[in-house]
Amino acid sequence: MALIKSISGIRGTIGGKAGNNLTPQDIVESTAAFGHWLLSKGAKPKVVIGRDGRISGSIVNELASATLRAMGIDVVDLGLSTTPTVEMAVTMEEAGAGIVITASHNPREWNALKFLNDKGEFISKADGEALLEIIDSGDIEYAGVEELGKVLHDDRYIKRHVKAILDLPYVDAALVKSKKYRVVVDCINSSGSVAMPPLLKALGCEVELLNKKPNGRFAHNPEPLPKHLKDLSREVVELKADLGVAVDPDVDRLAFVCEDGSMFGEEYTLVAVADYILQQQPGNTVSNLSSTRALRDITERHGGQYFASAVGEVNVVTEMKNRNAVIGGEGNGGVIVPGLHYGRDAMAGVAIFLTLLAKSGQTASALKASYPEYHMVKDRIELTPQIDVDGLLKDLENRFKSEDYSTIDGLKIDFADGWVHLRKSNTEPIIRVYAEGQSPEAAQAFADRMKSAALELIG
Repeated sequence: MALIKSISGIRGTIGGKAGNNLTPQDIVESTAAFGHWLLSKGAKPKVVIGRDGRISGSIVNELASATLRAMGIDVVDLGLSTTPTVEMAVTMEEAGAGIVITASHNPREWNALKFLNDKGEFISKADGEALLEIIDSGDIEYAGVEELGKVLHDDRYIKRHVKAILDLPYVDAALVKSKKYRVVVDCINSSGSVAMPPLLKALGCEVELLNKKPNGRFAHNPEPLPKHLKDLSREVVELKADLGVAVDPDVDRLAFVCEDGSMFGEEYTLVAVADYILQQQPGNTVSNLSSTRALRDITERHGGQYFASAVGEVNVVTEMKNRNAVIGGEGNGGVIVPGLHYGRDAMAGVAIFLTLLAKSGQTASALKASYPEYHMVKDRIELTPQIDVDGLLKDLENRFKSEDYSTIDGLKIDFADGWVHLRKSNTEPIIRVYAEGQSPEAAQAFADRMKSAALELIG
């Protein structure tokens, strides 16, 4: 059981004792601190709330909503929704902030409160630190009986979200409709079951759903990785479908399965979407340091410039704005389309990808084969608690200083035909090692080389 309070939100397991898990006390305490932070900024006292399909979702939702109202803050409650839908609703409602109730790809016993600013974007590091200070201080004041907030339940935002996607210049709904694609969607028994069907049907697709009950009883590990998508792969082949779609519980991550049952690869979700957008609007791209090099290759192929950010959506968004990027995201299947909103959006990713398929006239597997081939491995360097991790990373930086490297988030070393990214774990005495090469063996060799160098320095 666990409770994690960080600048990116409050996450924990349901049940157990207060202070050690995400209990009603912890939910109220954290929401009240967020409300206090919002009011202290002079922001509009109105918050949009939405949740994924988790078993505990409605309870967390009700507690958070009631707490905000007790502080004199009005609530627009979207109920069962998606993270990107809540993000868009914040600006559409001209609200002061938003709360998304989701633990993303974590198992069903987890839930979380993720906080958005008035732009519908995750709050900054500075705002997150300020919020944690308020939680620790407990200095909260509630409204009197005549100043209590109101709640409006509004379930129309999925429809509005779909319309906004169809209005994107990158989406050719008429062309996609003419193809009459058959698409199988693994909804993981969460919000995908309410968000994906209306979008795909508006695009003229024949839709088959797997795990379609939004009851939070995830049919498999909810992270959309190849090892968890075997049922989807089999269904795509058996139904002779054109595409398989997998989303995580809150529909901000996206992975595709090709018509032959092979994996398109979640790293290549962003690559494909960027490829199409750059054909329409040349410009810069951004992803985090741990994402595939294929995005850089595609960007340069279209005459643009690629930039890397520290890991974390808020960091990607900041860099996208700094570089005026036309597309960006994360290699975990997160696509951020600035023309829609600055947040990962699986729904937008699906619509743009289908437009790319329709215009190219290719199958998903043929499209994947047209991109630079890279393979990634994830490893770790085990350490004792006594080892100075920052010092070790500095020593590794000095050892490889003749290479192209970055220290904006741990240490990333770019070699001619691959890269290695090392990041200190915040919870364990380990260094996480991410490596990419032109084959699985090459990627592992890069990781092994770095592990050997670290162990040699440790002695």
